[in-house]
Amino acid sequence: MTVSAPTPRAWPLLPLLFFLVVFLGSGLYYTSTDTDFAFYQIKAPVVAMAAIVLFMVMARVAGQRLNASVERLLAGMGHPNIILMCLVFLLAGAFASVSDSIGSVEATVQLGLRIIPAEWVLPALFLISAFIATAMGTSMGTIAATAPIAVGFASATGLPLPLALGAVVGGAMFGDNLSMISDTTIASTRSQGVSLKDKFRINIWIALPAAVVTVLVLIVLGEGEHQVEAKPYTFALVVPYLLVFGLALSGLNVLAVLIIGIVSAGVTGMVLMPDYTLPSMNGAIYKGFEGMFEIMLLSMLIGGLSQLMTDQGGTRWVIERIHGVTRWLKLPLQRAGEVGIALLVVFANVFVANNTVAIVLTGDMARDIATDHGVDLRRSASLLDIFSCVVQGLIPYGAQVLLACSIAAISPLALIGSIHYCWVLAVAGIVAIVVNRPRLSSSASPV
Repeated sequence: MTVSAPTPRAWPLLPLLFFLVVFLGSGLYYTSTDTDFAFYQIKAPVVAMAAIVLFMVMARVAGQRLNASVERLLAGMGHPNIILMCLVFLLAGAFASVSDSIGSVEATVQLGLRIIPAEWVLPALFLISAFIATAMGTSMGTIAATAPIAVGFASATGLPLPLALGAVVGGAMFGDNLSMISDTTIASTRSQGVSLKDKFRINIWIALPAAVVTVLVLIVLGEGEHQVEAKPYTFALVVPYLLVFGLALSGLNVLAVLIIGIVSAGVTGMVLMPDYTLPSMNGAIYKGFEGMFEIMLLSMLIGGLSQLMTDQGGTRWVIERIHGVTRWLKLPLQRAGEVGIALLVVFANVFVANNTVAIVLTGDMARDIATDHGVDLRRSASLLDIFSCVVQGLIPYGAQVLLACSIAAISPLALIGSIHYCWVLAVAGIVAIVVNRPRLSSSASPV
């Protein structure tokens, strides 16, 4: 069943709103009662499944055949982006588990503490993650490779764990936002019909100042006395991480990077430790898989729910409401257009929980708004990427936040307040719109 140009409707949004209210509401409630693991008392995949059932009932009342809804649900769950994300989850969990089982994480942390002063750990984590994400073009792969090291640094230095993870996620989002091979960069430039380098030139004037401010904030937050216990380590145990970082920087596919990392960590363990056998490695890999089950299932269910919502016109309804807002905003024409483009991708990203999909969904409408309001298409491409990055890094059910929280076993709400780069980038993006630099030349390099 192929669905195109659905009629805009508001009701398809209700099941996702139900999920958000229950997921966030229960977490906030249990947090207020000082319950441990507050956001894990009500399991998110169960709530997502309830939201899907609610959608099926509403769709049936609206005249949609149940079989057709199930087919579209499966299409959304099986979307290549969702499957790729799930594979990254599984392999990231396996790599973190095998590395931890042989002591690779601890060895890497000890090496890092001999190179990086304890008070510089936070900005170092941000910059390393940014560098890797720029090279890889994926924030997910960067977080998978770097988050376990952040956990180790936090444990060794006494820094709050959310701060260390927030530096990693922020750096990953910064690098992904600027990378020439990022799927968000490609989606935003293709949808607006501009070249990668033109979008980069606009983007960097907003993203780079936000990154500089973030580094300064992390330097301040990382100051103070940190008790660091120096421990002996075996350099060979660091090799799997060095290999992963090197392969990531080479631009190799993230799945290949993680698979090579798992194999190298397991082989290193078997060579250095007589009691570490193939069954030991197998057990560690499966333990990593188990740790990622909840986030993988949630991602698939949310992907399916998003597909249903999009097919029934829910996303289109939001997009058209935002488009209408730009018509009555009492702002200069170009600024009103930029506000509309930003709101478009923000609301789409909140509902689909995937920045690339949000850009694809809103790209054509954003281009129409840009044309109607005299916004340079290179700037509209930059705004799409920037504000989707902001939302993706701050929603507690987004893949990046869930992956980092799964690795560190902390609550999503405990983390999002510490992802300083995304907060600063939001301010930088708003300032860029308010300041409203003079219009750029309408001519752009071809894609």
